[in-house]
Amino acid sequence: MATMRGGGVGMGMRAERTSGRAMRAGATGGDAPKKKPSLKKVGPQVWALMAPRKGLIVGGLFLMGINRVAGLVLPFTAKPLMDRVLSKAGDPALLPRMIALVFGAMLVQAITSFALTQLLSKAGQRLIAEMRSRVQEHVGLLSVAYYDENRTGTLVSRIMTDVEGVRNLVGTGLVDFTGGLLTAILAFIYLMHRSATVTLTVFAVLAVLVVILQYGFKTIRPIFRERGKINAEVMGRLTESLGGVRVVKGYHAEAREHAVFAEGVQRLLDNVMKSLTTTSTLSAASTTMAGLVSALVMWFGGHAVLRGDWTLGAYFQYNMLLVFMIAPVIQIVNIGTQLTEAFAGLDRTNEIMSELEENRDPNRTLKMPPIEGRVEFEDVEFAYQPEKTVLHGVSFTADPGTVTALVGSSGSGKSTIISLLCAFHTP
Repeated sequence: MATMRGGGVGMGMRAERTSGRAMRAGATGGDAPKKKPSLKKVGPQVWALMAPRKGLIVGGLFLMGINRVAGLVLPFTAKPLMDRVLSKAGDPALLPRMIALVFGAMLVQAITSFALTQLLSKAGQRLIAEMRSRVQEHVGLLSVAYYDENRTGTLVSRIMTDVEGVRNLVGTGLVDFTGGLLTAILAFIYLMHRSATVTLTVFAVLAVLVVILQYGFKTIRPIFRERGKINAEVMGRLTESLGGVRVVKGYHAEAREHAVFAEGVQRLLDNVMKSLTTTSTLSAASTTMAGLVSALVMWFGGHAVLRGDWTLGAYFQYNMLLVFMIAPVIQIVNIGTQLTEAFAGLDRTNEIMSELEENRDPNRTLKMPPIEGRVEFEDVEFAYQPEKTVLHGVSFTADPGTVTALVGSSGSGKSTIISLLCAFHTP
Protein backbone atom coordinates (compact mmCIF):
# COMPACT_ATOMS: atom_id res chain seq x y z
CA MET A 1 0.00 0.00 0.00
CA ALA A 2 1.44 3.36 -1.02
CA THR A 3 2.05 5.99 1.64
CA MET A 4 2.70 9.70 1.78
CA ARG A 5 4.69 11.04 4.68
CA GLY A 6 5.56 14.55 5.73
CA GLY A 7 7.74 16.24 8.32
CA GLY A 8 9.83 13.13 8.94
CA VAL A 9 7.18 11.92 11.39
CA GLY A 10 5.31 9.34 9.29
CA MET A 11 1.95 11.02 8.64
CA GLY A 12 0.60 7.67 7.52
CA MET A 13 -1.78 9.06 4.87
CA ARG A 14 -2.65 5.94 2.86
CA ALA A 15 -3.04 6.32 -0.88
CA GLU A 16 -5.45 3.59 -1.94
CA ARG A 17 -5.73 2.69 -5.61
CA THR A 18 -9.46 3.28 -5.31
CA SER A 19 -8.80 6.80 -4.15
CA GLY A 20 -11.66 8.12 -6.28
CA ARG A 21 -14.00 7.29 -3.42
CA ALA A 22 -12.59 10.29 -1.55
CA MET A 23 -14.24 12.52 -4.12
CA ARG A 24 -18.03 12.54 -3.70
CA ALA A 25 -18.63 13.38 -7.36
CA GLY A 26 -21.91 15.15 -7.95
CA ALA A 27 -23.10 14.81 -4.36
CA THR A 28 -24.44 18.30 -4.21
CA GLY A 29 -23.78 19.71 -7.64
CA GLY A 30 -27.46 20.16 -8.33
CA ASP A 31 -27.24 18.32 -11.65
CA ALA A 32 -29.30 15.29 -10.67
CA PRO A 33 -33.07 15.67 -10.79
CA LYS A 34 -34.52 16.33 -7.39
CA LYS A 35 -37.55 14.55 -5.99
CA LYS A 36 -40.28 16.62 -4.49
CA PRO A 37 -39.41 16.96 -0.79
CA SER A 38 -41.90 15.36 1.58
CA LEU A 39 -43.33 17.40 4.42
CA LYS A 40 -42.27 14.62 6.79
CA LYS A 41 -38.66 15.11 5.74
CA VAL A 42 -38.55 18.90 5.91
CA GLY A 43 -41.05 19.17 8.78
CA PRO A 44 -38.40 19.30 11.55
CA GLN A 45 -36.48 21.95 9.61
CA VAL A 46 -39.62 24.04 9.14
CA TRP A 47 -40.46 23.75 12.83
CA ALA A 48 -36.89 24.71 13.77
CA LEU A 49 -37.32 27.92 11.78
CA MET A 50 -40.80 28.73 13.06
CA ALA A 51 -40.48 27.74 16.74
CA PRO A 52 -38.42 30.79 17.81
CA ARG A 53 -40.95 33.00 16.01
CA LYS A 54 -44.20 31.46 17.26
CA GLY A 55 -45.34 34.67 18.93
CA LEU A 56 -44.69 36.65 15.77
CA ILE A 57 -46.65 34.21 13.62
CA VAL A 58 -49.59 34.09 16.05
CA GLY A 59 -49.65 37.89 16.13
CA GLY A 60 -49.55 37.94 12.34
CA LEU A 61 -52.49 35.52 12.13
CA PHE A 62 -54.47 37.72 14.53
CA LEU A 63 -53.77 40.84 12.46
CA MET A 64 -54.60 38.97 9.26
CA GLY A 65 -57.95 37.89 10.72
CA ILE A 66 -58.82 41.50 11.56
CA ASN A 67 -57.67 42.58 8.10
CA ARG A 68 -59.83 40.06 6.24
CA VAL A 69 -62.94 40.67 8.36
CA ALA A 70 -62.58 44.42 7.80
CA GLY A 71 -62.30 43.75 4.07
CA LEU A 72 -65.72 42.09 4.06
CA VAL A 73 -67.43 45.25 5.31
CA LEU A 74 -67.60 46.80 1.82
CA PRO A 75 -69.49 43.94 0.10
CA PHE A 76 -71.79 43.48 3.09
CA THR A 77 -72.86 47.13 2.94
CA ALA A 78 -73.69 46.92 -0.79
CA LYS A 79 -77.19 45.51 -0.25
CA PRO A 80 -78.35 47.97 2.45
CA LEU A 81 -76.77 50.84 0.50
CA MET A 82 -78.80 50.11 -2.64
CA ASP A 83 -82.02 48.90 -0.98
CA ARG A 84 -82.27 51.22 2.03
CA VAL A 85 -80.42 54.35 0.90
CA LEU A 86 -80.33 54.69 -2.90
CA SER A 87 -83.81 53.32 -3.65
CA LYS A 88 -86.82 55.61 -4.10
CA ALA A 89 -88.07 54.78 -0.60
CA GLY A 90 -84.61 54.91 0.93
CA ASP A 91 -83.38 56.98 3.87
CA PRO A 92 -80.59 59.39 2.80
CA ALA A 93 -79.66 59.93 6.48
CA LEU A 94 -78.07 56.45 6.53
CA LEU A 95 -75.56 57.37 3.83
CA PRO A 96 -73.04 59.19 6.11
CA ARG A 97 -73.10 56.28 8.56
CA MET A 98 -72.35 53.75 5.84
CA ILE A 99 -69.59 55.92 4.43
CA ALA A 100 -68.07 56.20 7.90
CA LEU A 101 -68.35 52.42 8.38
CA VAL A 102 -66.69 51.62 5.05
CA PHE A 103 -63.95 54.23 5.55
CA GLY A 104 -63.28 52.94 9.07
CA ALA A 105 -62.98 49.37 7.76
CA MET A 106 -60.57 50.49 5.05
CA LEU A 107 -58.52 52.36 7.64
CA VAL A 108 -58.32 49.21 9.77
CA GLN A 109 -57.18 47.29 6.68
CA ALA A 110 -54.49 49.86 5.95
CA ILE A 111 -53.18 49.79 9.54
CA THR A 112 -53.15 45.98 9.77
CA SER A 113 -51.50 45.64 6.33
CA PHE A 114 -48.77 48.07 7.40
CA ALA A 115 -48.28 46.17 10.67
CA LEU A 116 -48.10 42.82 8.85
CA THR A 117 -45.44 44.15 6.50
CA GLN A 118 -43.40 45.56 9.36
CA LEU A 119 -43.69 42.40 11.46
CA LEU A 120 -43.66 39.48 9.05
CA SER A 121 -42.13 40.69 5.79
CA LYS A 122 -39.14 42.19 7.59
CA ALA A 123 -38.83 39.09 9.77
CA GLY A 124 -38.77 36.96 6.61
CA GLN A 125 -36.05 39.11 5.05
CA ARG A 126 -33.99 38.96 8.27
CA LEU A 127 -34.32 35.17 8.20
CA ILE A 128 -33.05 35.09 4.59
CA ALA A 129 -30.03 37.20 5.56
CA GLU A 130 -29.28 34.94 8.55
CA MET A 131 -29.54 31.76 6.48
CA ARG A 132 -27.36 33.15 3.70
CA SER A 133 -24.73 34.03 6.27
CA ARG A 134 -24.92 30.57 7.87
CA VAL A 135 -24.74 28.73 4.53
CA GLN A 136 -21.80 30.84 3.33
CA GLU A 137 -19.94 30.26 6.59
CA HIS A 138 -20.53 26.51 6.32
CA VAL A 139 -19.51 26.35 2.65
CA GLY A 140 -16.31 28.20 3.52
CA LEU A 141 -15.37 25.38 5.92
CA LEU A 142 -15.83 22.58 3.37
CA SER A 143 -12.92 20.86 1.70
CA VAL A 144 -11.33 21.95 -1.55
CA ALA A 145 -12.66 18.72 -3.05
CA TYR A 146 -16.19 20.08 -2.62
CA TYR A 147 -15.25 23.18 -4.64
CA ASP A 148 -13.78 20.96 -7.35
CA GLU A 149 -17.12 19.16 -7.62
CA ASN A 150 -19.25 22.32 -7.81
CA ARG A 151 -19.01 25.34 -10.10
CA THR A 152 -18.65 28.74 -8.48
CA GLY A 153 -21.84 30.00 -10.11
CA THR A 154 -23.76 26.98 -8.78
CA LEU A 155 -22.56 27.63 -5.22
CA VAL A 156 -23.46 31.31 -5.51
CA SER A 157 -26.96 30.32 -6.64
CA ARG A 158 -27.31 27.84 -3.77
CA ILE A 159 -26.28 30.47 -1.22
CA MET A 160 -28.22 33.43 -2.62
CA THR A 161 -31.30 31.90 -4.27
CA ASP A 162 -32.27 28.65 -2.54
CA VAL A 163 -32.88 30.30 0.82
CA GLU A 164 -35.20 33.01 -0.54
CA GLY A 165 -38.29 30.81 -0.39
CA VAL A 166 -38.14 30.46 3.41
CA ARG A 167 -39.57 33.96 3.77
CA ASN A 168 -42.94 32.40 2.87
CA LEU A 169 -42.73 30.16 5.93
CA VAL A 170 -42.12 32.92 8.44
CA GLY A 171 -43.12 35.96 6.36
CA THR A 172 -46.51 36.82 4.94
CA GLY A 173 -46.82 33.70 2.75
CA LEU A 174 -48.11 31.32 5.42
CA VAL A 175 -50.25 34.02 7.03
CA ASP A 176 -51.68 35.07 3.64
CA PHE A 177 -52.52 31.44 2.97
CA THR A 178 -54.49 31.25 6.25
CA GLY A 179 -56.10 34.66 5.67
CA GLY A 180 -57.18 33.75 2.14
CA LEU A 181 -58.67 30.50 3.41
CA LEU A 182 -60.60 32.39 6.12
CA THR A 183 -61.97 34.94 3.62
CA ALA A 184 -63.03 32.22 1.17
CA ILE A 185 -64.82 30.24 3.91
CA LEU A 186 -66.71 33.26 5.27
CA ALA A 187 -67.75 34.38 1.79
CA PHE A 188 -68.77 30.83 0.83
CA ILE A 189 -70.97 30.44 3.94
CA TYR A 190 -72.83 33.68 3.21
CA LEU A 191 -73.20 32.87 -0.51
CA MET A 192 -74.64 29.46 0.37
CA HIS A 193 -77.10 31.21 2.66
CA ARG A 194 -78.08 33.58 -0.14
CA SER A 195 -78.48 30.88 -2.84
CA ALA A 196 -77.17 27.34 -2.54
CA THR A 197 -77.99 26.51 -6.18
CA VAL A 198 -76.06 29.41 -7.70
CA THR A 199 -73.16 29.04 -5.26
CA LEU A 200 -72.70 25.29 -5.82
CA THR A 201 -72.85 25.79 -9.60
CA VAL A 202 -70.19 28.51 -9.42
CA PHE A 203 -68.15 26.41 -6.99
CA ALA A 204 -68.14 23.48 -9.45
CA VAL A 205 -66.68 25.76 -12.13
CA LEU A 206 -64.09 27.06 -9.65
CA ALA A 207 -63.14 23.48 -8.76
CA VAL A 208 -62.33 22.86 -12.44
CA LEU A 209 -60.26 26.07 -12.47
CA VAL A 210 -58.34 24.98 -9.37
CA VAL A 211 -57.55 21.61 -10.98
CA ILE A 212 -56.29 23.40 -14.12
CA LEU A 213 -54.17 25.79 -12.05
CA GLN A 214 -52.70 22.97 -9.99
CA TYR A 215 -51.77 21.08 -13.15
CA GLY A 216 -50.32 24.26 -14.62
CA PHE A 217 -48.25 25.05 -11.54
CA LYS A 218 -47.07 21.44 -11.41
CA THR A 219 -45.95 21.81 -15.03
CA ILE A 220 -44.27 25.17 -14.62
CA ARG A 221 -42.49 24.41 -11.34
CA PRO A 222 -39.76 22.21 -12.95
CA ILE A 223 -39.29 24.89 -15.62
CA PHE A 224 -38.44 27.48 -12.97
CA ARG A 225 -36.16 25.00 -11.18
CA GLU A 226 -34.37 24.32 -14.46
CA ARG A 227 -34.02 28.07 -15.05
CA GLY A 228 -32.15 28.44 -11.76
CA LYS A 229 -29.82 25.60 -12.75
CA ILE A 230 -29.16 27.07 -16.21
CA ASN A 231 -28.55 30.51 -14.70
CA ALA A 232 -26.01 29.05 -12.30
CA GLU A 233 -24.19 27.21 -15.12
CA VAL A 234 -24.08 30.24 -17.42
CA MET A 235 -22.94 32.54 -14.61
CA GLY A 236 -20.29 30.04 -13.54
CA ARG A 237 -18.87 29.68 -17.04
CA LEU A 238 -18.96 33.45 -17.65
CA THR A 239 -17.18 34.10 -14.34
CA GLU A 240 -14.46 31.59 -15.19
CA SER A 241 -14.09 32.96 -18.73
CA LEU A 242 -13.72 36.58 -17.61
CA GLY A 243 -11.46 35.65 -14.71
CA GLY A 244 -9.18 33.62 -16.98
CA VAL A 245 -9.20 36.02 -19.92
CA ARG A 246 -5.41 35.81 -20.30
CA VAL A 247 -5.58 32.04 -20.70
CA VAL A 248 -8.47 32.38 -23.16
CA LYS A 249 -6.57 34.88 -25.29
CA GLY A 250 -3.33 32.91 -24.97
CA TYR A 251 -4.99 29.89 -26.57
CA HIS A 252 -7.08 32.00 -29.00
CA ALA A 253 -10.20 30.46 -27.48
CA GLU A 254 -12.45 33.53 -27.75
CA ALA A 255 -14.66 31.89 -30.37
CA ARG A 256 -15.02 28.69 -28.34
CA GLU A 257 -15.95 30.59 -25.18
CA HIS A 258 -18.47 32.64 -27.14
CA ALA A 259 -20.00 29.46 -28.54
CA VAL A 260 -20.33 27.92 -25.08
CA PHE A 261 -21.86 31.11 -23.65
CA ALA A 262 -24.22 31.52 -26.61
CA GLU A 263 -25.42 27.93 -26.13
CA GLY A 264 -26.15 28.65 -22.46
CA VAL A 265 -28.00 31.86 -23.31
CA GLN A 266 -30.08 29.97 -25.91
CA ARG A 267 -30.99 27.31 -23.34
CA LEU A 268 -32.05 30.08 -20.96
CA LEU A 269 -34.13 31.72 -23.71
CA ASP A 270 -35.84 28.41 -24.53
CA ASN A 271 -36.66 27.97 -20.85
CA VAL A 272 -38.14 31.48 -20.60
CA MET A 273 -40.20 30.95 -23.75
CA LYS A 274 -41.57 27.70 -22.37
CA SER A 275 -42.52 29.37 -19.07
CA LEU A 276 -44.19 32.27 -20.92
CA THR A 277 -46.27 29.83 -22.95
CA THR A 278 -47.40 28.02 -19.81
CA THR A 279 -48.20 31.18 -17.83
CA SER A 280 -50.12 32.71 -20.74
CA THR A 281 -52.14 29.49 -21.07
CA LEU A 282 -52.98 29.58 -17.38
CA SER A 283 -53.95 33.25 -17.66
CA ALA A 284 -56.23 32.50 -20.63
CA ALA A 285 -57.84 29.60 -18.74
CA SER A 286 -58.41 31.80 -15.67
CA THR A 287 -59.97 34.57 -17.79
CA THR A 288 -62.23 32.08 -19.58
CA MET A 289 -63.38 30.56 -16.29
CA ALA A 290 -63.99 34.03 -14.83
CA GLY A 291 -66.13 34.89 -17.84
CA LEU A 292 -68.09 31.64 -17.43
CA VAL A 293 -68.68 32.36 -13.73
CA SER A 294 -69.85 35.90 -14.54
CA ALA A 295 -72.25 34.57 -17.17
CA LEU A 296 -73.68 32.01 -14.75
CA VAL A 297 -74.19 34.60 -12.01
CA MET A 298 -75.81 37.03 -14.47
CA TRP A 299 -78.15 34.28 -15.71
CA PHE A 300 -79.22 32.92 -12.33
CA GLY A 301 -79.05 36.25 -10.51
CA GLY A 302 -80.84 38.13 -13.26
CA HIS A 303 -83.72 35.68 -13.21
CA ALA A 304 -83.86 35.85 -9.40
CA VAL A 305 -84.19 39.65 -9.57
CA LEU A 306 -86.87 39.44 -12.27
CA ARG A 307 -88.82 36.92 -10.20
CA GLY A 308 -88.58 39.17 -7.17
CA ASP A 309 -86.55 36.63 -5.13
CA TRP A 310 -83.55 39.01 -5.00
CA THR A 311 -83.45 42.74 -4.72
CA LEU A 312 -81.04 44.71 -6.89
CA GLY A 313 -78.88 45.26 -3.81
CA ALA A 314 -78.77 41.52 -3.11
CA TYR A 315 -77.60 40.89 -6.68
CA PHE A 316 -74.71 43.35 -6.43
CA GLN A 317 -73.81 42.09 -2.96
CA TYR A 318 -73.67 38.51 -4.26
CA ASN A 319 -71.32 39.53 -7.07
CA MET A 320 -69.00 41.41 -4.74
CA LEU A 321 -68.82 38.54 -2.24
CA LEU A 322 -68.22 36.13 -5.12
CA VAL A 323 -65.11 38.11 -6.03
CA PHE A 324 -64.00 37.90 -2.39
CA MET A 325 -64.32 34.11 -2.61
CA ILE A 326 -62.71 33.59 -6.02
CA ALA A 327 -59.65 35.81 -5.45
CA PRO A 328 -58.53 33.99 -2.26
CA VAL A 329 -59.01 30.59 -3.95
CA ILE A 330 -56.62 31.55 -6.76
CA GLN A 331 -54.31 33.16 -4.19
CA ILE A 332 -54.33 29.99 -2.08
CA VAL A 333 -53.23 27.88 -5.06
CA ASN A 334 -50.44 30.35 -5.84
CA ILE A 335 -49.24 30.62 -2.23
CA GLY A 336 -49.42 26.84 -1.92
CA THR A 337 -46.97 26.63 -4.81
CA GLN A 338 -44.71 29.17 -3.11
CA LEU A 339 -44.75 27.11 0.09
CA THR A 340 -43.84 24.00 -1.90
CA GLU A 341 -40.94 25.92 -3.46
CA ALA A 342 -39.90 27.01 0.03
CA PHE A 343 -39.80 23.37 1.13
CA ALA A 344 -37.74 22.47 -1.96
CA GLY A 345 -35.27 25.32 -1.33
CA LEU A 346 -35.02 24.36 2.33
CA ASP A 347 -34.33 20.76 1.35
CA ARG A 348 -31.55 21.85 -1.04
CA THR A 349 -30.09 24.15 1.58
CA ASN A 350 -30.09 21.31 4.10
CA GLU A 351 -28.07 19.22 1.62
CA ILE A 352 -25.26 21.76 1.81
CA MET A 353 -25.52 22.17 5.58
CA SER A 354 -25.29 18.38 6.03
CA GLU A 355 -21.95 18.27 4.21
CA LEU A 356 -19.19 17.40 6.69
CA GLU A 357 -16.87 20.30 7.40
CA GLU A 358 -13.22 19.68 6.57
CA ASN A 359 -12.00 19.94 10.16
CA ARG A 360 -14.69 17.52 11.39
CA ASP A 361 -13.81 14.65 9.06
CA PRO A 362 -12.13 12.01 11.27
CA ASN A 363 -10.25 10.64 8.26
CA ARG A 364 -8.65 14.03 7.61
CA THR A 365 -7.78 15.01 11.16
CA LEU A 366 -4.43 14.13 12.75
CA LYS A 367 -2.71 15.76 15.68
CA MET A 368 0.73 16.66 14.41
CA PRO A 369 3.98 16.60 16.42
CA PRO A 370 6.63 19.24 15.62
CA ILE A 371 7.18 19.52 11.85
CA GLU A 372 10.73 18.91 10.60
CA GLY A 373 10.07 19.73 6.95
CA ARG A 374 10.82 16.35 5.32
CA VAL A 375 8.23 15.26 2.76
CA GLU A 376 8.07 11.82 1.15
CA PHE A 377 5.72 10.58 -1.56
CA GLU A 378 5.83 6.81 -1.94
CA ASP A 379 3.89 5.27 -4.86
CA VAL A 380 1.07 7.84 -4.49
CA GLU A 381 -1.97 7.61 -6.74
CA PHE A 382 -4.91 10.00 -6.91
CA ALA A 383 -8.15 10.41 -8.87
CA TYR A 384 -10.54 13.37 -8.92
CA GLN A 385 -13.20 11.05 -10.31
CA PRO A 386 -13.47 7.27 -9.86
CA GLU A 387 -11.46 5.25 -12.40
CA LYS A 388 -9.85 8.40 -13.85
CA THR A 389 -6.48 8.36 -12.13
CA VAL A 390 -4.40 11.51 -12.67
CA LEU A 391 -1.36 10.53 -10.57
CA HIS A 392 0.19 7.11 -11.18
CA GLY A 393 2.65 5.87 -8.55
CA VAL A 394 4.40 9.18 -7.82
CA SER A 395 7.43 8.86 -5.54
CA PHE A 396 9.94 11.47 -4.43
CA THR A 397 11.59 12.85 -1.28
CA ALA A 398 12.05 16.51 -0.38
CA ASP A 399 14.52 16.99 2.49
CA PRO A 400 14.63 20.07 4.74
CA GLY A 401 16.81 22.87 3.42
CA THR A 402 16.65 21.67 -0.18
CA VAL A 403 14.71 22.78 -3.24
CA THR A 404 12.51 20.29 -5.12
CA ALA A 405 11.25 21.38 -8.54
CA LEU A 406 8.14 19.91 -10.19
CA VAL A 407 8.52 20.21 -13.96
CA GLY A 408 5.96 19.11 -16.54
CA SER A 409 3.47 20.14 -19.16
CA SER A 410 0.11 21.67 -18.33
CA GLY A 411 -2.19 19.07 -16.77
CA SER A 412 0.61 16.70 -15.80
CA GLY A 413 -0.30 16.89 -12.08
CA LYS A 414 1.99 19.53 -10.56
CA SER A 415 -0.84 21.46 -8.91
CA THR A 416 -2.46 18.20 -7.80
CA ILE A 417 0.73 17.18 -6.00
CA ILE A 418 0.84 20.54 -4.20
CA SER A 419 -2.85 20.19 -3.29
CA LEU A 420 -2.14 16.76 -1.80
CA LEU A 421 0.83 18.15 0.10
CA CYS A 422 -1.41 20.91 1.53
CA ALA A 423 -3.99 18.24 2.49
CA PHE A 424 -6.62 19.80 0.21
CA HIS A 425 -7.32 16.27 -1.05
CA THR A 426 -6.92 12.75 0.33
CA PRO A 427 -4.58 10.46 -1.64
